[in-house]
Amino acid sequence: MITIIDYGLGNIRAFENVYKRLNISTKVAKNKNELLGAKKIILPGVGAFDHAMTLLNNSGMRETLEELVFGNKIPVIGICVGMQMLAKKSDEGMLDGLGWVDATVKKFKVSELPPNAPLPHMGWNNISPKVGNELMAGLNNESRFYFLHSYYFNAANNETIIASANYGIDFTCAVKSENIYGVQFHPEKSHHNGIQLLKNFGTL
Repeated sequence: MITIIDYGLGNIRAFENVYKRLNISTKVAKNKNELLGAKKIILPGVGAFDHAMTLLNNSGMRETLEELVFGNKIPVIGICVGMQMLAKKSDEGMLDGLGWVDATVKKFKVSELPPNAPLPHMGWNNISPKVGNELMAGLNNESRFYFLHSYYFNAANNETIIASANYGIDFTCAVKSENIYGVQFHPEKSHHNGIQLLKNFGTL
């Protein structure tokens, strides 16, 4: 059973549809009571960092979520802005992030990008996954995922990085810190590669 957090943002239905195809059960949690008993958790997100953090903080789920992640060691994956929320802070906003991963979120500098790399970084891009990581099983340097973002995850510890991508500069697009995972791209929009990654998470 995979619990998808619905705090007002994210492609909830898309995740449900993928897991239905994979014959993996899901449920949606809109409050802390619906989070109880979760075995795996998806934290989706789209839009602005501060807006996402405000909605999650106001949902009443954060304390229970942190008990599950740190007390019970439940696997959790942040998707897109959900990944960025795992960091300590973001250049995009003023609010603190969850701080579950030692990282900050930085904005791509237009001056460092080639002329054919406008912001936001939108569309399909290859990733370079770390060999041997369970979330990246079945994926390789030819695997393409759908991205939509202007900010990137800047991990303090390179050992947490499990995949990178290039958009004029190399940037981290997936991380793992113990039972905490994050991906910058949208696996729910990335066809067979995204299905593979979500299957990997569902069968950890």
